[in-house]
Amino acid sequence: MKKTKILVVGQTPPPHGGQAIMIERMLQNKFNQVKLYHVRMSFSSDMDEIGKFKAGKLIKLIQLILNIYYYRLRFNIHTLYYPPAPPLQVPMFRDIVVLNATRWLFKTTIFHFHAAGISEMHPQLKGLLRFLFEKAYFYPDICIRLSEFNPEDGKHLKSKQEYIVPNGLDDFATPYLNTIKDKHHTITILSVGVLCESKGVMILLEAIKLLVKPGCQFKVQFMGRFESEAFRSKVFAYIDQYSLQSYIDFLGVQTGTQKYLTFNKADIFCFPTFFEAETFGLVALEAMQFKIPVVATRWRGVPSVVQDGVNGFLVPPKNAIALAEKLEILINNKPLRDKMGNEGRKIYLSKFTSQIHYKQLEDIFSLT
Repeated sequence: MKKTKILVVGQTPPPHGGQAIMIERMLQNKFNQVKLYHVRMSFSSDMDEIGKFKAGKLIKLIQLILNIYYYRLRFNIHTLYYPPAPPLQVPMFRDIVVLNATRWLFKTTIFHFHAAGISEMHPQLKGLLRFLFEKAYFYPDICIRLSEFNPEDGKHLKSKQEYIVPNGLDDFATPYLNTIKDKHHTITILSVGVLCESKGVMILLEAIKLLVKPGCQFKVQFMGRFESEAFRSKVFAYIDQYSLQSYIDFLGVQTGTQKYLTFNKADIFCFPTFFEAETFGLVALEAMQFKIPVVATRWRGVPSVVQDGVNGFLVPPKNAIALAEKLEILINNKPLRDKMGNEGRKIYLSKFTSQIHYKQLEDIFSLT
């Protein structure tokens, strides 16, 4: 059977952001009706480089365009798969150059919005830049967004077709779920992701300060690397100011078995994001695999993963008081933690497995 050929242009790890991870796993999947080719974006090797201009990126930009030309002509590929930039100027400029240089080569363009909100940049632009933006992004054949709660980027960009396909993950938790936790261990709250302002790190620190009281025993673990040294200094200054050292551990970046062991030992997952390009909350889904209740913000696509009062709690963005209140409820109520954790696992198995995800993608890809 002849397979549909698609050229995937996108980042794969490193760095280990949600978009890069999902593109890597999609490329590794064995589709029945689709054959994927890959031209790797490699503008940023670390999370702190994303969205920032560096002279060396210009050379990589030219290499990227030439590689797209090569794959298009060498393998006779007629469909371009492209994940548009987040609503930040430098990545937007990159997309404008790449897409204007290459989209015309392909009969079909698929935009997959792993980062949301690029359409929000359009009204801010004028003159030539607005024209080039429209040439790059407007009138794609297919747009895919991860949640109905995300910005309607495809609609704004006048996409011919639009689909909602939630992310899905392989079940990494099963080998670990039967591990018996120490009944006397300190309640562990886990937060995972790049350590930056818009991921809610400072809000969580403020919530920790509010939680420090007699009878409330807990430890917070941050998994991920700091966005910058400046933000690292800000975080540690806050910790020192309020003497929070004994309540917090910084784990750095973890992957594979080490990461899953950390998830498996956690009692509560905290995801207080208000990140500009947030689309889904992949790390919250990982927590649900491990039967961990989630306290997260009602932000962008997160409510499509975390159901308030079912598998966790949703709080307003940037609200440390509400965050602390919900964390304290779970710290002090093991039966509720267990109930919500089990519900999260059920939701994952019913909606967010990799099998469901890739079946939906293949059905869409096969239309091209």
